[in-house]
Amino acid sequence: MPDVSKNSVTRATIGEDEQGQRLDNYLLRVCKGVPKSHIYRILRSGEVRVNSKRADAAYRIQAGDILRIPPIRVAARPDEVAAAEVAGQAVKADLPLLYEDDALLAVNKPAGIAVHGGSGVSFGVIEALRHQRPLAKLLELAHRLDRETSGILLVAKKRSALTALHDMFREGGAGRGADKRYLVAVQGRWMDPLRHCRQALHKYLLDNGERRVRVDPEGKPSHTVFRLVARWQRFSLLEAELKSGRTHQIRVHLAHLGYPILGDDKYGDFALNRELQREGLKRMFLHAWRMRFPHPLTKEAMSLEAPLPPALASFLHHLSESEVQDYGEAF
Repeated sequence: MPDVSKNSVTRATIGEDEQGQRLDNYLLRVCKGVPKSHIYRILRSGEVRVNSKRADAAYRIQAGDILRIPPIRVAARPDEVAAAEVAGQAVKADLPLLYEDDALLAVNKPAGIAVHGGSGVSFGVIEALRHQRPLAKLLELAHRLDRETSGILLVAKKRSALTALHDMFREGGAGRGADKRYLVAVQGRWMDPLRHCRQALHKYLLDNGERRVRVDPEGKPSHTVFRLVARWQRFSLLEAELKSGRTHQIRVHLAHLGYPILGDDKYGDFALNRELQREGLKRMFLHAWRMRFPHPLTKEAMSLEAPLPPALASFLHHLSESEVQDYGEAF
């Protein structure tokens, strides 16, 4: 990735790992902190050149292309990634890895840290990884997790792997797609061993600009499969399998069904959440615990697991000691 200068023209040669992406997306990535409006202005004005010629924003860059980028002021990169306080522990650049090869890596993301900076968040997983690996040619998110969700997060290290992973996640749980499973604790006594939820979901914004999702027949088709893992007097533990990948899908489906996720500060039972904090649960109980998928380049069958974080495992142990459990194994 080139260092874009604020004082002189930058010339960048596109490598094989960078080819295939749109010119505007490439510029937005290398010019971190520069407003989109400015990027598109220098494209329209012809200040950006590809092989000495003007190029449209939608042009797909190719290996060997030489880009001329005009002097441009980018956001300063801090010497160190600031720490975020997450469940009482400081999360810095070092993130726990579950798997890594030449094409991708899998992070065991802590709850409370965003996958990327933005919307008032100074940094996220991807910025921390780039800080940790300054010589890496490419580190891009293959998918996303909510800030409050912990567990498996895939990051591509090659453009070809990123494209294949994006295609895979668009396919969902069928065919060549990924099989993504979450562990989630909910309010109420869930009775069905297996239940499909196919409620369409619609995204909207609150007056303060916050994003929310609701069940709406006019929304996008969405499908979650729930399996009962354990049940106590007041709560249940479920496995959620995503067949589609909508924003807040598991959270909204469960709230709509009348089983809000414990600790969910957007769709949950807020009074119960305050009570649960006194019992030791200080975060949302949603964890991406298992993922099975074909390797994006070799097509080898991959299987990754992220154990429950100590805070969630401790809460289940507390439930097993304090309440009668009538389904599933004791924790």
